Amino acid sequence: MDRSVASDGQANRLSPIQLVLLFLIALFAFAPGIASLPPTDRDESRFIQASRQMVESGDYVDIRFQEASRYKKPIGIYWLHSAAVSLTGHDGTAPVWVYRVISVLGASIAVIGTAWCGARLFGQTAGFAAGLGMAAILMLGFEGRIAKTDATLLATVVTAQTSLGLIWLQSQKKHATSLGLALVFWIAQGIGILIKGPITPLISLLTIAMLGLIFRQITWLKRLRPLIGVLIAAAIVLPWLILISIKSGGAFWQEAVGKDLVGKIGSGQESHGAPPGYYVLIFSLFIWPFPRLAVRGGLRVLEAFRSDPRLGFLFAWYVPWAVMIELIPTKLPQYALPAYPALILAMAWALQSGLASQPFTQRWKIWFDRLTLLGQIIGTLALVVLALILPFWLEGRVSPAGLAAAVLVIAAGILASGTVWRDRLLRAYYAAAACAIAAFALLMGLVLPSVQTVWPSVTIARTWQAYRPCADAGRLIAVGYAEPSLVVLTGTNTLLTDAGNAANALKADPACSLVVVDDRDQQAFIDAMGEKIEPVTTMTGINYSKGRKISLTLYRVMP
Repeated sequence: MDRSVASDGQANRLSPIQLVLLFLIALFAFAPGIASLPPTDRDESRFIQASRQMVESGDYVDIRFQEASRYKKPIGIYWLHSAAVSLTGHDGTAPVWVYRVISVLGASIAVIGTAWCGARLFGQTAGFAAGLGMAAILMLGFEGRIAKTDATLLATVVTAQTSLGLIWLQSQKKHATSLGLALVFWIAQGIGILIKGPITPLISLLTIAMLGLIFRQITWLKRLRPLIGVLIAAAIVLPWLILISIKSGGAFWQEAVGKDLVGKIGSGQESHGAPPGYYVLIFSLFIWPFPRLAVRGGLRVLEAFRSDPRLGFLFAWYVPWAVMIELIPTKLPQYALPAYPALILAMAWALQSGLASQPFTQRWKIWFDRLTLLGQIIGTLALVVLALILPFWLEGRVSPAGLAAAVLVIAAGILASGTVWRDRLLRAYYAAAACAIAAFALLMGLVLPSVQTVWPSVTIARTWQAYRPCADAGRLIAVGYAEPSLVVLTGTNTLLTDAGNAANALKADPACSLVVVDDRDQQAFIDAMGEKIEPVTTMTGINYSKGRKISLTLYRVMP
C-alpha cells in the first residue's frame, strides 16, 4: 500500500481521555457568556422568539415571529431549541442561555468530529491539534455562543464529511466499509437539511465532484449505500415538509426557496452583498488566531493533494465551497465556517509533520505567507481594541476583564504567528489555542455584556419593568425601534409599529400600556395621540444593527 494513504505510523484513533478532554475544552470555549450576553440582533433574537412561540403555542409545525410567518429556514433548530426548553424544565419564559445550549453542543460536536477525522486521517497528534484549533478560532467562538443555526449546521457538516472522508480513505486502502459509517453520513445529511436546507448535502456533493475530478474515480460511491441512504434522509425530512406545505398552503416554499435561497444566489440579499474577495479579506480575523498557520497548512496541501488521497479530500472539501461562496452575491462571514475544518485539519497535519515550520521557496508563497502574517497582526490589534478601547470609548471606563483579555489576545497572536518557538511550533500552537479560548471567555462573558450602551433593548426592558403600570396586563409599544431582541426581552405581545398605530394601541389600553419612541418619531407620535401624554424617562444607546446613536423616550397617558 502507498505510504501516503497510511496514518504516518501513529495510532489513528483518539483515546477516551483525549475525547473527554476535548469535550471539556469545548465547553469552556463556548459556554462562558451564554447567560450574561444579551440576545443579539437580528437573526439570533428571531430564532429565539420563534422557538419560544412554538413552546407557548404547542404548534411544532409552523414557525412564526409574533404574527408573521418565518419560513426562511426549516424547522430543525426550532425543534432543538424547544427540546432544550423542555429538558431544562422551563417554559416559554426560559432565559436566553437555554436556547444557546444547542449551539454550545453543536460547536462541541464539531470540535470532537474534526478531531476524530484528523486522528483517523493523520494520527492522534494531528487529531487532537485539529480539535483544539476548532475550539479556539474566533468564528466558532462566536457562533457557538449564540442561538442561531450555524454551529449546529457545522456539527452536521463535520459529521457528514468525516464519514465521507473515512469511506473515501477506506476505498483507497481497499478496506471494507461498514453499513454504520454510511448510515451516519445519511443521517447527518437529513438532520442538516432540517437545520439549514441544502447546505450540508451541497458541501458533500461538491467534495465528491472534486474528488472525481482529481482522482478520476466514482466506483467508490457505492460504499455510501445511496439507495438506502436517500430513503433514510427522506424519512427524516419529508414528514415535516409535507406538514408545513399543507399548513402554509405552499408559502413555505415561496419564502424559503423562492425568496431566501434564490435571492441570496441572485443578488446581495438584505444589504449583505459584496464582490468576490470578501472572504479573503476577512479570513485572518475570523480564523484568528491561526490564519498564518492555516494558510501554511493549506499551501502544503496544494503541493501534494494529487498524490495523497487524504490531502486530496481536504482540498476537495475546502476549495469548491470557498470558490462558490465568493461567487454568490450575498455574503456573510459565517458562510465560510463549513469549510474551516478542512483548513484546520490541513494545519494540524502540517504541524504534526513539521512542514508548518519549513520555509517556502516559491516567491508567491513567500509573499502570501507574509500577507497572512500582516492579516494576523491586524486581527490581533482589532481584538485588543475591542477589549480595551470599546468600554473606554463608549462609557469612559477601563475594564479589568478587557485588560486581561487584551494580554491573552496579544499572547495568542504572537504564539500562533510561527515567529516564536519555531523548533517547538506545536507547543506554541497549543499555548496559543489556550490563550485564545481564555480571551474569548473574558470578551464574551464579561467585557461585551458589561458595555450597556450597545444593548439598548436591555435598557428598555429594565425601564419597562420598572415603570410598568400593571403587573400582569398591558404591553410595551415601540416606535422607531424595531429590534427583535426587544420582543425577546419584553414578551411576545410587544408591539413594534409606527406612530399612528402606536397611538391607537395606547388609546385602547391607556392604563396599562407604555410607548417607547425614537426621537426621530417623537413629533409624529405626539401629533397622532391628540391627547395628553407625559414622558416618563429618556434612554440613550447605540443601535449597532443600524450603526447609529439613538435616544428613546418612554411615554404614558397622563392620569
